[in-house]
Amino acid sequence: MPMNYTMEELAPIVGKLAAAYTSHESTSLSYEKAEQLMGAVLYCIRELEQAGSRSVISSEKMPALRAYEAGRACVEEKVKTALRLYNELLPEFSHYESRCLYDSFVRGVPEFFKWYDIRFAPQDTILTLDYPVLKDLSGYTGIDNVYEWIRCIGWEQRFLRLFPDSFVLRILSKYKKHGGEMAENLCEAVFPFVLGHILAGKPLDAVDFAEADYLRIQEIFAQGDISDINGQLSRAVERLLKNHCTNSGEISEYVSCAVRAAVVRLKQAAEQGLLCQML
Repeated sequence: MPMNYTMEELAPIVGKLAAAYTSHESTSLSYEKAEQLMGAVLYCIRELEQAGSRSVISSEKMPALRAYEAGRACVEEKVKTALRLYNELLPEFSHYESRCLYDSFVRGVPEFFKWYDIRFAPQDTILTLDYPVLKDLSGYTGIDNVYEWIRCIGWEQRFLRLFPDSFVLRILSKYKKHGGEMAENLCEAVFPFVLGHILAGKPLDAVDFAEADYLRIQEIFAQGDISDINGQLSRAVERLLKNHCTNSGEISEYVSCAVRAAVVRLKQAAEQGLLCQML
């Protein structure tokens, strides 16, 4: 439930943080630092609100200090959860020769955990995770941003592990050969090939397409409605995930936008006779 507090209710909490920040040695604080500390208080309270049913929130308005402390505990717990998830992913993590993914996951994330300031600046994301995921994280900051980003990487790794590394690397090699940038999302690069295989009726371990495969895909798009084709391919991907992944619903929801984007790209390439350049 929303908890709206007045400046009078929040100011004493900011004052406590300011005293701790200056080690009680100074009564002066810059406007920018005071604004940062107020942001820290509001971030923690919002974290408590977002926790919802996971937190005990009575029907009566919780005192601001209690809400802040409970919220900060939520932030601390999310940091622990994110770090645990990261450490679970790291042993089998593969960047598939994507320097952008490697730098973001292997180098960037540990720096976040090293420097993240739960007490004085929990709202700061600290670093830019350059590898783009399929979920819009523009509305997230601090540990919320990094936690969601790590979850997205986990779903991508589980999806890509459905295929042999050699298959994924060959696809990415073909993708780069045709002008693709590896700063792009790997699932977005792989999906057109996966869907092309499904449309052409080819086994997924056969990377190269023949002229007959291109003609078959062109015919499907020429005769079919793109919404129907998208629905059929989405269901095929869902079946693939359900047969090989636990909690496949989360991954299906995550990659659904990549399926739609790949279908549009395949249709455009089919109409322009450029499937041979794409697949």
